[in-house]
Amino acid sequence: MDLKLPVSALSRVGQSTTAKLKNLGLITAEDLLWHLPFRYEDYSKTTPISDLVVGSRVNVVGRLDLINSKKTSGRRINVTEALIADDSGLIKAIWFNQPFIATTLKVGDHISLSGKVDEDFAGPFLLSPVYEKLSVSGGVHTIGLVPNYHLTFGLTQKQLRSLIKQALPAVVNLVDWLPDWLRLEYGLMPLTEALKQIHFPDNPDILNQAKRRLGFNELFILQLESQLGRREAFGFTAPILQFHGAETKTFVDNLPFVLTPAQKVAAWEILQDIEKPRPMLRLLEGDVGSGKTLVAMLAMYNTALNSKQAVMMVPTEILARQHYETFLKFLGDKDLTIGLAVSAERRLSKATDSKKISTAKVASTADIIIGTQALLTDTTIFRNLSLVVIDEQHRFGVNQRQRLASKAVSNGGNSAPHLLSMTATPIPRTLALVLYQDLSLSVIKQSPIGRLQVLTKLYSEAERPSAYDILAKEISAGHQAFVVCPLIEDSEISDAKAAKSEEAKLKRLFPTWRVGLLHGKLKSKDKEKIMADFASGAIQILVATAVVEVGIDVPNATVMLIESADRFGLAQLHQYRGRVGRGQQQSFCLLLADDLAENSRRRLECLQRFSSGFDLAKEDLKFRGPGEVYGTLQKGFPELKIASLFDVELMTMAQKAAEEYLLQDPNGQLYPKTWAKLKQVISQNHGE
Repeated sequence: MDLKLPVSALSRVGQSTTAKLKNLGLITAEDLLWHLPFRYEDYSKTTPISDLVVGSRVNVVGRLDLINSKKTSGRRINVTEALIADDSGLIKAIWFNQPFIATTLKVGDHISLSGKVDEDFAGPFLLSPVYEKLSVSGGVHTIGLVPNYHLTFGLTQKQLRSLIKQALPAVVNLVDWLPDWLRLEYGLMPLTEALKQIHFPDNPDILNQAKRRLGFNELFILQLESQLGRREAFGFTAPILQFHGAETKTFVDNLPFVLTPAQKVAAWEILQDIEKPRPMLRLLEGDVGSGKTLVAMLAMYNTALNSKQAVMMVPTEILARQHYETFLKFLGDKDLTIGLAVSAERRLSKATDSKKISTAKVASTADIIIGTQALLTDTTIFRNLSLVVIDEQHRFGVNQRQRLASKAVSNGGNSAPHLLSMTATPIPRTLALVLYQDLSLSVIKQSPIGRLQVLTKLYSEAERPSAYDILAKEISAGHQAFVVCPLIEDSEISDAKAAKSEEAKLKRLFPTWRVGLLHGKLKSKDKEKIMADFASGAIQILVATAVVEVGIDVPNATVMLIESADRFGLAQLHQYRGRVGRGQQQSFCLLLADDLAENSRRRLECLQRFSSGFDLAKEDLKFRGPGEVYGTLQKGFPELKIASLFDVELMTMAQKAAEEYLLQDPNGQLYPKTWAKLKQVISQNHGE
């Protein structure tokens, strides 16, 4: 099968299914192969029918002895009933409003069923089980370790699983870009076998080998880019930005708050770095709400005091405007010009008429500039760019650093600006130093002095009124609230519809307050307007789907209510919690979840016990079972579908392998396939 075969050419794929697959970015057979599972259902053990226990989830294999479909007396509900037998006994299976099952399955079929054992007056039965007709080659949906994939509205796990199974023969045409000598040296599975096993593993051990190979691929490329970045940086000089001690002391002394010791240490590390004639490449890592922006502001202020330019790039226009106002608040009385450059508007702090200001004017005039990544276009020419601060969502690769160098102070064509990258991803120092050899590391673990810890509470569905009481009390006191709805995978309703339903419910419950709604279907300008209204206080309750970034700083927001909290990872929940507690008031994170399994409850209770993202990251590892693939929220770092940032052993192995490889092939002459893959990944990650 050709890797570029359109998904529409596969069996049982019409226009509707093609459109749904396109929503997931699945256009070709190759796209299907790289749409990897995020977890697995373990159906490797079957239970004899005579041993079934009411209330348990089981996998049963047997012969279909009887099946029929009929409507209830009111003729409103269709009921399909089947009788399944194995050597130990009989069990009934019941499905509602799925009459097609009676025509799909035939008496005598050898089938597998997975589901929950229920009980009525007639005895135990399987309620709406997942079923599969077994062939000689075995099952796909109910046998062994069964993959689960991220879906889109209207597409089921069964459909996607079957399509990936159809596309699997195309793996033989994939290019394995890892040199054979490296693969053999580190005992790694061939790429084709790894992809087969990651989708349909023979057993847990083989699955782990497949994950190890694919995870190694990701980390090896990451290490190659990192080591090349360090090598490239050594070839540049940078402007020496002298430390202005008196002005910095005056600035810090006049702040309306006291810097934490961790902020002071991080700021001093950065200020020392930018005094050197080599480009600073530093990662500033701090927990949510730890005060990273203020530390960056100190470095940018010192840059301006050296009569040089500093730029901060952030992911959204609303966040850029917010940072601009913050910089004006603390630096507006200084003898310098602060600029804002986003697609919708440009501003200069010393200008009276912003309508006539262009991006080029901001870039050539301002001392400190806040904007988006669009500032790096070829048409933007800075006066003397010497420091670039980038938000965690923008990690720059080698080519982007070269573009930065072209915009820096001219020094014989060999000068580059200093670079400070910020992230809120909690990652241990030792691992970060391995992960990013090209970056020095500063860490802020303390919260700002005087800031109260967010109180985190877990509620069942029956306790929902108590959570609403807290929300109502806070809004009555003049504060605001976020309400986050989960990403819905395999459901009859879309994320947008779920969020709209939540919005309607809250409007009924709280008719005197304005409720806003953010979801992924909105246009960018509409999202910006809603976030601006929330930031200004015009909206009291903001409902948002999990796919919408709500990372704006709203100090007046004191409640973060999260629906179906068990659907989120600890890291993501912690990121959401960090959106409140930015002011001096007591804030609350309210986790709503029902019918929790013991493991899920213990995981969520960690949020009640730990306020530090670093502590939560360690706890999170304890809850990752063999059926989970890590990588759902490692924001601030390249997307990892398989590898974990916390897998020190594999990370170290990839680091060593990258060093060996670059000794053998420093310029990509011996193994062009490897270098082609590196360039492809850099392009995908950094838009180059």
